[in-house]
Amino acid sequence: MDNTDPSHRKAIIGNPSSTFWLYDSKTGFDLTHPPTPTSATPTPNHTIKTNTLPITIHPPKSALVIVDMQNFFLSPQLGRPVDSKGLVAQQQLLKYAIPAARKAGVRVIWVNWGLTQQEIDEMPPATLRAFGFETVLASEWESYEKVEKKQAAIDSHGVNEGCHKFPDPHIETSGKNPRLYKGLGQEVGPVTMEDGKTVVQGGRLLMRDTWNADLTPELKQSYEEEGKKADPPDVWIHKNRMSGLWGPGTDSTEFLDKEGIKTLFFAGVNTDQCVGGSLQDAFSKGYDTVLLSDGAGTTSPSSSQESIEFNCAKTWGFCVSCKDFAEGLGL
Repeated sequence: MDNTDPSHRKAIIGNPSSTFWLYDSKTGFDLTHPPTPTSATPTPNHTIKTNTLPITIHPPKSALVIVDMQNFFLSPQLGRPVDSKGLVAQQQLLKYAIPAARKAGVRVIWVNWGLTQQEIDEMPPATLRAFGFETVLASEWESYEKVEKKQAAIDSHGVNEGCHKFPDPHIETSGKNPRLYKGLGQEVGPVTMEDGKTVVQGGRLLMRDTWNADLTPELKQSYEEEGKKADPPDVWIHKNRMSGLWGPGTDSTEFLDKEGIKTLFFAGVNTDQCVGGSLQDAFSKGYDTVLLSDGAGTTSPSSSQESIEFNCAKTWGFCVSCKDFAEGLGL
């Protein structure tokens, strides 16, 4: 009698002599990257439930990549909502994903904007525009470089007098704070802390070692008190584009390749911009990509989040909740 189950299928996805996944219709996808398809599964390993099929990972070859959870994007002291989707995602990360990753030996990598002046000088205009830009009156155009005090056209798509009615050029026409969106490297100015008394300098926008480019207080505490002591310790990597893995090589890809990390769990803000851009570049470069769907948030319409989640689950990789991630890792 033939006991073969015709519904039970297996496969090798990729090149057995280089990089591959193993597929089993009963157990899901094996992302542990053993030396050969018939080698024993590397240990330790953990199986994590996703919103499609389970995945099995090997912690030393895996990382939790948290993108742009910085004061500039999240701090209520800069007018951000106290109940923003980004701060809700932060809660899920602190409760589930971050402690689970550290306990299991999955590397936590903080990938944040952290610019130098040279990087701003070399920045393409398409990226610069996204953070606002400064203008002069048309009558001053011929002396543009000599005008000391420019005014900000805060709407990243510009302001059109024929289409928008606004009292002065400092008013942003699509809802962003005109104080903040004056351009990368521009001064944020003094920031009053939550106690209403302490004032700090916000620093130049998204430049290294400034308050505005620092992690939020809750994440900073986690990084300083627990992440630096973890085994392996957390890593902080600066990026200079929306994607942290753009181009032929970045600090992120150099670190990942040096450490032999193949499987990346993405979280942070904004889901459809810096998180999604980093994830898609990682996918194109051959990394395994997984989105922590409730560990990522965006200020864009909900359809933007839904689109990234759909494409990640169906094409780029997998989607998992922070709680399922933590349970799969044994937290």
